[in-house]
Parts: sequence; C-alpha cells; structure tokens
Amino acid sequence: MVTVRRAKAYSKRNPVVNTRHSKRQQFSYVKAVPHQKIVKFNMGDPKAFNEGKFNIRMAILACENIQIRDMALEAARQTIHKDLTNLLQKNYFLRCNTFPHNILRNNRVFSGASKGERVQTGMTLSFGTPEGRAAVVKKNHPIFTAYFNGETNMVKVREFFKKAIPKLPCKSRIVSEIIKRE
Repeated sequence: MVTVRRAKAYSKRNPVVNTRHSKRQQFSYVKAVPHQKIVKFNMGDPKAFNEGKFNIRMAILACENIQIRDMALEAARQTIHKDLTNLLQKNYFLRCNTFPHNILRNNRVFSGASKGERVQTGMTLSFGTPEGRAAVVKKNHPIFTAYFNGETNMVKVREFFKKAIPKLPCKSRIVSEIIKRE
C-alpha cells in the first residue's frame, strides 16, 4: 500500500530547487506534476471586492518560514468558506494568498531481507517520484485573507479563523484591520 509521507517531513525544510517540470527532457527532474488540490483561490463576491465595498480585512499570517501542503490549505479553506457562507451569505470575499507551486518528491527505499535489491537504485537518480505540492510561505505572509462588512461580525469571523488554524502546520496569528475609504 502506497502512503503519503507526513507533512512534517517537508514543512520545516527549505524547498528543493530541482522540482521543475521542463519541456526539454534533460532539464526535467519531475516527469509528472501532481494535480492541484485547491479548488478555488477566490471565494465570495469578487465584484464587490474590486469595487471596494468591504470595510474590514482579516488575515491569517504565518509566524515562521514553512512549506504548507495543498491538502492542508484545502482543508482550512473549506472550513473558513463554509462558516463564512453560513454567516454572511455572499457578502464577503475570501482569498487564498498562497499557491502550492513546489513539488514534493519521495525517493522510496524498500527495507527487508533482500527484496529491496531488485527494486531500488540506491542514490543514482535519487531525486524521487512526485508525491504532492506545497506552498512556500515566508514569515508574516498572509495565508488567507477575508474581506467583509460589519464590526459585529468580527468576533465570529475570528472564531472561524481560529477553527481553521489547527489545520495548518505552522504557528500563525490573526490580524484584523478596518479599511478607511476616502
């Protein structure tokens, strides 16, 4: 049974450089790119956001440099989006600010009596097979940003964000700001 490595195997490490998919085969370390797990990056009412109709911005900021798997981003996005839809219907705008572009690879090593000898290549061509995607997030960079109206809703939206933070693999904080229009 094939299993995916735990997120902590990748999260605190620096991103691997040679994770590109090139049109020229000799420069392509990755033969197949895993599909995108995040369904939507912009949710809610983008037209009202572009017109500047929202007066409150709330964001989840990463407190450390980290790689976040696309599965974790999608789980947090679904949680926040569902709760915001129930509270505000369509009177909000939620954006996922990070894009999982880094390809995670795993060089599988088989252990056991002598079964691994027939299968693995050791350290020749050891860059591994693609296993998933991750977003590289810098310290104090927003992961999710929500725009909405009504200062009475700030407490509820903060609770929704607190509910989604355990789904992310890093320490993070919530920042809110009232946008002043002139």
